[in-house]
Amino acid sequence: MTLTRRRFLGQASVFATGLLLTETGSAMAPMQAAMSDSVLGPGVLTPFVDALPLPPVAKSMGTRANPERKGEQIPYYRIAMREMHVKVHRDLPPARLWGFNDSSPGPVFETRSGEPLLVEWANELPLKHFLPIDYTLHGAGKDVPEVRSVVHLHGGRTPPDSDGYPDDWFVPGRSAINFYPNRQDATTLFYHDHAMGINRLNIYAGLQGMFLIRDAVEDALNLPSGKYEVPLVICDRFLRKDGQLEYPVSPIPGKPWVPEVFGNVVLVNGKAMPYLEVEPRKYRLRILNGSNARFYRLAFEDEHEFHVIGSDQGLLEGPVALQRLQLAPAERADVIVDFSKYAGKRMQLASDSLPVMQFRVAATSAADTSVLPAKLRTVERIQEKTAVKTRLLTLDEHLNLADQSMDMMLNNTPWHAPVTENPVIDTTEIWEFVNLTEDTHPIHIHLVRFQILDRQRIDTNAFFDNRSVKFIGDVEPATGIEAGWKDTVRADAGTLTRIIVPFKGYTGRYVWHCHLLEHEDNEMMRPYEILAAEPQKTGA
Repeated sequence: MTLTRRRFLGQASVFATGLLLTETGSAMAPMQAAMSDSVLGPGVLTPFVDALPLPPVAKSMGTRANPERKGEQIPYYRIAMREMHVKVHRDLPPARLWGFNDSSPGPVFETRSGEPLLVEWANELPLKHFLPIDYTLHGAGKDVPEVRSVVHLHGGRTPPDSDGYPDDWFVPGRSAINFYPNRQDATTLFYHDHAMGINRLNIYAGLQGMFLIRDAVEDALNLPSGKYEVPLVICDRFLRKDGQLEYPVSPIPGKPWVPEVFGNVVLVNGKAMPYLEVEPRKYRLRILNGSNARFYRLAFEDEHEFHVIGSDQGLLEGPVALQRLQLAPAERADVIVDFSKYAGKRMQLASDSLPVMQFRVAATSAADTSVLPAKLRTVERIQEKTAVKTRLLTLDEHLNLADQSMDMMLNNTPWHAPVTENPVIDTTEIWEFVNLTEDTHPIHIHLVRFQILDRQRIDTNAFFDNRSVKFIGDVEPATGIEAGWKDTVRADAGTLTRIIVPFKGYTGRYVWHCHLLEHEDNEMMRPYEILAAEPQKTGA
């Protein structure tokens, strides 16, 4: 029988759990995996026995000079990356994790649109990594330190020298100060490690956290706030019986990289399958898919309806009623859930058959003056005719003779090749992603926000033959929760996905990449450069 990449993943002995959990967003099917005595089997942990922890709110340590405005002082934060040991479940010993200011996920930043701040990210991690490094990956060789980090504010409109460029890493004992102007609409962003070649390991270890921007438009809506607004960082991890993280590796000698990692337990804010006590009223849930590769399809067990009011880059035009919410890695959703009809009951949130968390609704009634507005904010659709250029970009995978994945690429081009995408500042382009792989890829472009135009399936064989685009089926325009501003788009297998992108903010070098972290670390990331506009010529 041919050993395809999917069977290879299923048979790898280090994918150690009784049943590899289903990946719902890509072509990966459920698979039996080899059993390991050291890894927790299915059903071992009792769900919903730990209270949901809430990450602390980041506190400034004073002020420093605004690098863009002489004489102005702005808030200054110092956030340290450290190793820590935390019980992720009542019945497990403390796990070794990496976090920010002794918290994983890290502290929640709360700021306002147009109010800049400075963050000094300090690397206080150990000198040795506790997860398996693949030294064959670009930028992760034995000629560089094992432990290094650089922080990216995902979705932030940030100057290039503060964006967390993958090669700008720094080692334990060093720090970097990043400037965040926050000149953007109210939204849910998040920060995470972005070090070249080990990004997947550093985030898996715990280096991520939320960053909230607010504005006057959001203030006027009277949404649930205070203790009724809850951040939820959802991610899956492999846990061993001793409570420690297990990161799966390949059986190929000297090359531990694997194409995707799916865990045996879901953590929410760092706890395995926690519960949250709520009142019978409306709550606002700020949800982030912080997994390396898992897609979630979140739903309540009784198909209770909820409303999505915002996506990656802020509020939608109006609420979208759903019973199931799909989120790819790095996507965010701003959700209103009304528990008023469920007083005294317990409601489980799951992704298909995978338990995520439980809500315990109090029996007594609760006052609620918040509202779910019919109109949230205006989202003007960008007209295609405003685009000055259309780029056709492929998503590619390279296999060896045993049909095992060796790397992923964008436009069949490795990271270190010269820059090929060079839009001009204050222009708009259409980017068309042709996905020639078996997976769905969440594609993220740094600095910018964009709108999804549409998707349409294509004949991939015809494209492989002569790069001709032959469409199959109907065009699927962006609707619902995808009709707002985005910074991460789901590019489905065998599909051409179109987005329209205004390049605003700063000139300089940024990156675009797949946000399946194992893909990103193995060549599915490319630099791009925003160029300055040429000066207008004047007549004689």
